[in-house]
Amino acid sequence: MKITVLTENITENPIICAEHGLSLYIETDAHKILFDMGQTDLFYKNATILGVDLAEVDIAILSHGHYDHGGGLSTFLKINNSAPVYISPYAFEPHYNGKEKYIGLDSSLQGSSRLIFTANTEIIDTSLSIHSYNDREMPNFLGSFGLTKRLGDEFIPDDFIHEQYLLIRENGKRVLISGCSHKGIIDIVDWSCPDVLIGGFHLSKISDTAELDKIANALSSHKASYYTCHCTGTAQYEYLKSKMPYLEYLSCGKVIEL
Repeated sequence: MKITVLTENITENPIICAEHGLSLYIETDAHKILFDMGQTDLFYKNATILGVDLAEVDIAILSHGHYDHGGGLSTFLKINNSAPVYISPYAFEPHYNGKEKYIGLDSSLQGSSRLIFTANTEIIDTSLSIHSYNDREMPNFLGSFGLTKRLGDEFIPDDFIHEQYLLIRENGKRVLISGCSHKGIIDIVDWSCPDVLIGGFHLSKISDTAELDKIANALSSHKASYYTCHCTGTAQYEYLKSKMPYLEYLSCGKVIEL
């Protein structure tokens, strides 16, 4: 399995640009997958520089209904004319940061025939499945951090039922791909029991070292390797890395093979 970071918050490659967002290109034995599409069309521009032909993608997945993961959806639908896009039925709910900043998706895309609205557990084939875990308790939920969704004229804390995760089974490994892990990284790992987890941990607003220690200890209790990015926060990553030597950071343009 080969994973190329098309879009992420930082870049260490002088010819690859970064933005606040996430997009991953994943090559498995059976599929070419696009996981999230960043905030703009930058994922496509970076893919072109990196020699990735997104027209050949056969499956796309949108992790949740925020602009920094699905802002490039319209671009993808134009450059790829066949791949289905697996998306939560709640992804087009009106999502906000607070009460004024809209951070949701382009609602005009909701009727696209390319979209497949997923069930709580969506089995794609023997190697791929998508899980929202909306039927699970979240004992380690860290909170909404001011993120909301609008119900009529009311704004309520986001419960992140629009978030989903891709589980890949290949060569005896379980690899979980997460966009932001809003539901709580500890619980997500407990639910999925991966050998490898790749994605944001949504810790950038956590400064309490005791909380970070709890997370490091919980993740270390699993025999898993971790690759993180995006909403984890660079300071939080550095702290976790001091406790978790099997944790790595994925920046724009980086390629890993599992």
